[in-house]
Amino acid sequence: MRPNIITEAGIPTRLNQWWSSIPFITSGVVLICGAIYLLCLLIGYDSYAEICFLPSAVASRFQVYRFYTSVLFHGSLLHVLFNMLALVPLGTELERIMGSVRLLFLMFLLATTNAILHLTIAFLVAYNPLHPVPYLVDECSIGFSGVIFSMIVIETSLSGVQSRSVFGLFNVPAKWYAWILLVLFQFLASNVSLLGHLCGILSGFAYTYGLFNYLLPGPSFYSKIEGLSALSVCVRRPGFILCTGGTTYGQLPTYSNTSAAPSALINGNFLRNLSSWMPNRQTPTAQEGEDPRFPGRARTLGSAGAEPAAREANENLHARHTVANTVRADATVTADQVDTFDEELKKLVGMGFEKTQAEVALAAADGDPNVAVEILMSQQG
Repeated sequence: MRPNIITEAGIPTRLNQWWSSIPFITSGVVLICGAIYLLCLLIGYDSYAEICFLPSAVASRFQVYRFYTSVLFHGSLLHVLFNMLALVPLGTELERIMGSVRLLFLMFLLATTNAILHLTIAFLVAYNPLHPVPYLVDECSIGFSGVIFSMIVIETSLSGVQSRSVFGLFNVPAKWYAWILLVLFQFLASNVSLLGHLCGILSGFAYTYGLFNYLLPGPSFYSKIEGLSALSVCVRRPGFILCTGGTTYGQLPTYSNTSAAPSALINGNFLRNLSSWMPNRQTPTAQEGEDPRFPGRARTLGSAGAEPAAREANENLHARHTVANTVRADATVTADQVDTFDEELKKLVGMGFEKTQAEVALAAADGDPNVAVEILMSQQG
């Protein structure tokens, strides 16, 4: 029987299309973690005592490098595969919203805060006078899953969805999603760091509620990084997403006034936002389509699906994402502006430019197609 050439060529083609759709930083993290695991496998390195996150070693010998080495190393093939498959949809969605440089900074910030929280909680629990649990300070943790849990919380908050699918088996309220995953992994997998995952969730909520706003640089910082000549090769890569088009999210998240002092973050607004993540009965809002957690936004962001198995909220994603990338967080948009933006975007795509880059360039050019073409040509040059 004659072989089906289309079927035989379909899998490599689809894999190539899937990989090319992953933005620059997300794909880079996947390659780095995969390469580190393969290198350890080839040289027979399986002693992670020197690179894992070990609270006692960090505190006694000030080995701060463990904050970051513990994130990049993995203990088994399934460990690295599962983490990277979970990272791809999460990182892709967040990188398209924030831009590549901003996402890289976010990952660094989350890895740092996760480690600090882990260290603090481990020593508080280990040496509390009521019921000491000393083994926590000697628990060796590795893997990217702590940062992934933080990203799950952030992406869920930005998406505005009301429910999430757990491995495609059942749906749960979005407010419970990260906590349910935390419990499931403890029961379904062995040697899972409960404290590492918990600190990831706590860091994600802290970022979402604006507690890290005073640590976040302004849009000009990301623009300067993108303009460095040493990074010109990276910026010209097809998957690299400029932060210029993401000025809508210049101070993600928008739970608190970013111009306020850090001490002003703990106020009534923070408590109200905190209560919004607690399970409650859904009530209609005063204005349909507006998320009360993001005041002033014309619409909430669509989600391409953060979890490995779920792909909900795909309908109307392009329309919502286009609106979000063309207005600032404190602005509104009209239907005519959206239609004009869509028409110009279609023209740029028809000229052969990649859709995501064309969308970012057009947003950076304030809807001027001529300026957008100049931006796209400079990236390809």
